[in-house]
Amino acid sequence: MTKDKDNDKSARDTHYATLRRAHRDARRERGEIPTPDSRKRAGQKDWKPPALEANQVFLYGLHTVRAALANPQRKNVRLSVTQNALARLEVEPETLGIPVDIVSPHEIERILGPEAIHQGVMLETRPLPVRRLEALKDSPLILVLDQVTDPHNVGALMRSAVAFDAGAVITTIRHSPTESGVLAKSASGALEMIPYIQITNLADALAELHDLGFQTLGLDSEGPAVLEDSFSGDKVALVLGSEGKGLRQKTRETVSTLARLDMPGQIKSLNVSNAAAIALYATRAYLKR
Repeated sequence: MTKDKDNDKSARDTHYATLRRAHRDARRERGEIPTPDSRKRAGQKDWKPPALEANQVFLYGLHTVRAALANPQRKNVRLSVTQNALARLEVEPETLGIPVDIVSPHEIERILGPEAIHQGVMLETRPLPVRRLEALKDSPLILVLDQVTDPHNVGALMRSAVAFDAGAVITTIRHSPTESGVLAKSASGALEMIPYIQITNLADALAELHDLGFQTLGLDSEGPAVLEDSFSGDKVALVLGSEGKGLRQKTRETVSTLARLDMPGQIKSLNVSNAAAIALYATRAYLKR
């Protein structure tokens, strides 16, 4: 191999290595992979979560904490952050109005546990204010969840709801995740951008949405018509069930309409967050007509 070819190969290798590092850093910024300091330590294998007060929430991750600090509805208590993470957080501590503690990653992990991808930042805060269904009367699009229990899925659903400008995510108090660090981290800031309304009885909430002028449209793989042919009116509440069980029978009986996603391929069911993104896109396209 000639010297010129050696130089070309070395330049290509350097270029691709730079791209790989940039891709890895971007994934760390989004919290998809841990930073080296947040990997599990052998001495923490017996970690147990601390007891939390009823109004105590710990949020973590750069995107999540940035969004919480920027949310005027948040009542924040204390920010714990490593020196490196503070620079990446891009905030001026003196402007936050709360104590800011410079800590080590180990101090954060003592509270969050060794598996949390905290990226060197943790915010103690209070739960967001409770929102009522009446506040949604002017919103044309809402996402309703029927016992979706996995906080990672609910966080992904929140991101899709924000992306398509839904007015709220509504779920039940029971069999649904409460506001937490895991939920907020999965939502990657979306928890601060959309009301997360937890109600006691889903059937009663659907009836209230009917009174507010919403078509409640339940997604069901056995729905009698495809989603695109099932819309009516100018306000839509999409209702999705849990993975595996789908919508409960009472929910099927209560919604205005049952519909299915048209999937011509061999696979006829999708992860709930993927199904929601498709349905939200179709609903937004209908509402723009």
